[in-house]
Amino acid sequence: MCRPSTQKTSLLQALFPVLGLVIVLSYGLIIRPHVQHLNAFPLEIVFLTAAVIAISQLAWLGFYWQEIQDSIVRKLAKAFPTILILFTIGMIIGSWIVSGTIPMMIYYGIKIINPGYIYVISFLVASVFSTCTGTSWGSIGTVGLVLIGVAATIDANLSITAGAIIGGAFFGDKMSPLSDTTNVAALAAEVPLWDHIQSMMYTTMPSAFLTTILYFILGFVYPVEASGTEAVAQTQAILDGIDTMFNFNVLLLLPVAVVLYGSINRKSTLPVLVASSFSACTLAILFQQTSLADVIQSLYKGYDTSMAVWMTEFPTELSTLFNRGGLYELSEPVIISIIVFVYVGAVDKINAMPIIVDRVFGFAKSRSSTILATLASTSFINAFTSNQMAASFIVGEAFHKNYDRKGMPRKLLSRSLEDSGTMIENLIPWHTTAIFIGATLGVSAGEYWQWQFLSLINFVVAITYALTGFGCFYKAPLKAEVSDS
Repeated sequence: MCRPSTQKTSLLQALFPVLGLVIVLSYGLIIRPHVQHLNAFPLEIVFLTAAVIAISQLAWLGFYWQEIQDSIVRKLAKAFPTILILFTIGMIIGSWIVSGTIPMMIYYGIKIINPGYIYVISFLVASVFSTCTGTSWGSIGTVGLVLIGVAATIDANLSITAGAIIGGAFFGDKMSPLSDTTNVAALAAEVPLWDHIQSMMYTTMPSAFLTTILYFILGFVYPVEASGTEAVAQTQAILDGIDTMFNFNVLLLLPVAVVLYGSINRKSTLPVLVASSFSACTLAILFQQTSLADVIQSLYKGYDTSMAVWMTEFPTELSTLFNRGGLYELSEPVIISIIVFVYVGAVDKINAMPIIVDRVFGFAKSRSSTILATLASTSFINAFTSNQMAASFIVGEAFHKNYDRKGMPRKLLSRSLEDSGTMIENLIPWHTTAIFIGATLGVSAGEYWQWQFLSLINFVVAITYALTGFGCFYKAPLKAEVSDS
């Protein structure tokens, strides 16, 4: 028989599918790679296994498959618009590269490097690149390599330079509408993308401003004596390659202007991104030497430097920099999102997450303690799983009803997911991000963490806002408290 709808879910029943996920996460993402020295389980397999556990429990409790499926479909229906956006972001990246928009910004960004201001320039350039591309790893692995190479040549402090590069890279990873973590956080909290980005400006922009000042001051505390000629020589081959591969003019900024216009005027995200992508395709046909077939290929599977048939040779860094984009660029986050929502839809059938949150975070009666609990749990889960997408989905699902009950907007939840989760992963030595950074820049987390001011300042700002209620967009005073209202 079907389980009676009036039967309440016990804490033990609510814990079962969550503990199933914790066990699979622990074994697949921690024990296997760090204890057994085996390959970690893909996140897709982790959540697929957890979904099977959850669905099996529902069947044992007496739910029919149609009921379970309907619950999953309802969750997927809410996620579908953002899943479409993830596909569109891939088109944006490919079209912006083939049009010359991203290459032009990289070209002129590199040219402004001045040895005397290497630290602040490293932060600002990495911020611009990561905001335009939406990828922290891509920014670190491309322009980050250029910047750290310049720093080594002119005998600058590599730990400070690395901290500046990483901070800038994660500024864009957090704030760019092209970033997968930004889109996933909005998706997990069920808020529009632009609302999420607007909310993050309250914590991220002051943090970035203070960070910029600190790196500027460090340029005088740790002065660099080398001449600007040495810095130019380090990057000249890359600049020449970009200049030969693409034609530049001011009209190539049109796709960026379309996105900025849509953001400022709060237009629907999907049409704005599509319009920007197709404007970039038009510019590619008008101003670049690529064919229509290459433009279509860039939309479909991404840009490839082999399209520049007029070039006999070019620096290998250009392939690393530009071979990306297309509809399949973010296929992994799309698949992970779908499977996560299969799991979330299943556990939602018995209200597992709200029940657990009420018990585990029962101490969080005030708004400020609820935000602090969100920040702490997201940091812990990301450090625990080495995956911010997992942290966003798990914590977002656990807390969103709690925020609703207390008159706290969902964009505050989505911001908290990134204020702690996205910003902490580069500071955790065993995190895959920190391992990647160490291997790429040659500077370990133990060497750069104290110079990665953006994350450190952002933590303080987020906690301060939580305690004071400033920038928290509360809808109405909370009767149970006065200080946070």
